[in-house]
Amino acid sequence: MLVELSIRNFAIIKSVTVSFQRGLNILTGETGAGKSIIIDALGLLLGGRASADFVRYGEQRAEVEGLFELPPGHPALAVCANVGVQVEQDGMLVVRRDISNQGKSIIRLNGQMVTLAMLRELGPWLVTVHGQHDTHMLMQADKHINWLDAYGEAALGAAKEEYGKLYAAYRKTKQDLERMAKNERELVQRIDLLQYQLDEIEAAALSPGEDEKLMQQRKKWMNIEKVYAAVQDAYHSLHGDQKGMDWLGHAMSELERGVAYEEQLAPLLETVQTAYYQMEDVVHKLRQLSYHLDFEPEQLAEVERRLDQIQSLKRKYGKSVDDILEYAATISDELDEMHHYEDRLQQVEKRLQELAADLAVEALELSVIRQECATKLAREIEQQLKELHMERARFAIDVRQTPDEDGVEIEGIKRLVDANGMDQIEFLISPNPGEPLRPLARIASGGELSRVMLAIKTILAGTDQVETLIFDEVDTGVSGRAAQAIAEKLARVAQKRQVLCITHLPQVASMADAHFLIKKEMSEHETKTVVTSLSEEERVKELARMLSGAEVTAKTEEHAREMIILGRERKAVN
Repeated sequence: MLVELSIRNFAIIKSVTVSFQRGLNILTGETGAGKSIIIDALGLLLGGRASADFVRYGEQRAEVEGLFELPPGHPALAVCANVGVQVEQDGMLVVRRDISNQGKSIIRLNGQMVTLAMLRELGPWLVTVHGQHDTHMLMQADKHINWLDAYGEAALGAAKEEYGKLYAAYRKTKQDLERMAKNERELVQRIDLLQYQLDEIEAAALSPGEDEKLMQQRKKWMNIEKVYAAVQDAYHSLHGDQKGMDWLGHAMSELERGVAYEEQLAPLLETVQTAYYQMEDVVHKLRQLSYHLDFEPEQLAEVERRLDQIQSLKRKYGKSVDDILEYAATISDELDEMHHYEDRLQQVEKRLQELAADLAVEALELSVIRQECATKLAREIEQQLKELHMERARFAIDVRQTPDEDGVEIEGIKRLVDANGMDQIEFLISPNPGEPLRPLARIASGGELSRVMLAIKTILAGTDQVETLIFDEVDTGVSGRAAQAIAEKLARVAQKRQVLCITHLPQVASMADAHFLIKKEMSEHETKTVVTSLSEEERVKELARMLSGAEVTAKTEEHAREMIILGRERKAVN
């Protein structure tokens, strides 16, 4: 349950700390005092969207902090464990949300920072808020299935999960089939395009790494004339009359004659002899090399033509020959797949038929269970309405199916199916004797809608494990005996759950286990909202204000005191 709520610098709230009790906690106050701001602040602790607009004017940040007490085995404890948040054995969990005036939000669970996604996973297990939005949802027939399925979760859960898996597969397969049929013309055009591309690449007869090899050959052929000239010049400089080898040979002969007279010439002779024989080898190699360096312009032209062809393919299909070959392999596989289009189409159609048959079985099973739940829920709501002074109202839940030529064949009839099954759910009511059952959204008054909503919430409160329920002006549009019935119903729910209720009705306020007054205080420099826990005498004065409006008299105070006493008696009986 929610033990304490602390709010600082939030909207017009400067600083408020409220300690709630078990049972029925009532919040009252003038219109505009800030009751809805309390709900907005609590909504942030449940994963609501943060905004810089929440920060009180002139302040740097807003802070909202809630202390929750979780009983052993509560689902919220498992969620905390999953997100790595430790909760001590006393079950106390502190949820804190800080919002800067730049709109940035920091979330902490027991002091540990967590993400908004983690908080949103936890929030629904801490508090359930029922407001006027829920009443509006009763006016939307397409939302009625959510109420019914929430009631029948235990019975519907397994069947709905199995149906959901099949429906997802069925939906995807159907979309695949529709896409294939729609794209058949485009498919033919794409086959022509890919076949042309593949033919162009295959006609080029590329080999891996060919472009790099050709670039090396091109470089060689473009410079071969310069190499040939250098080799020829070097060769003719060394070989021939009066050339390098002649003069080197002449020097060697002279040194051979001189060494006979001077031994010191021997090393020089040896060096010259070595140089001569080495140069003789060089001349031989230069001559051999010149034979193989014949320049052939047609070979360079062929290399240039091939490189141009490859460059043209690169512009279309890839940055290198290897990329082009990889692309060719890809489109070859795609073409092969496309050429088997008819086979694939038949396979998908067969798969869709199989899924549709399985889906029909699951949808029928789900519908049978749902109809049983609808009968039970309608009976329970009718009983709750009797307790809310709609004694002669009749309530029913219409479970119907819609024929659809493009739907799934179920029991020989093609029916519309969606993620929830084949059923369309609508709540029907006959508020008065002699009137037929009609859609709730068409004939129910605001007060009747409020009581139907409270009846549903009362029933659902017994099916979930959320400890704290908040009712935000659930009594809108009711008065008199109906208001008293709603008050008693809320008190009965509060026997099993902690209930926080914002109300304008003194009948509801008189049943409070704890009563809080929300009021707006204004001075010359600021406006702020204050929340006060009321004593017994202060409760009398607040109920008197709610009963009489602006002027509180001794009689209204006496009436208010009597209402509080009667409220205690009724709670004792219940």
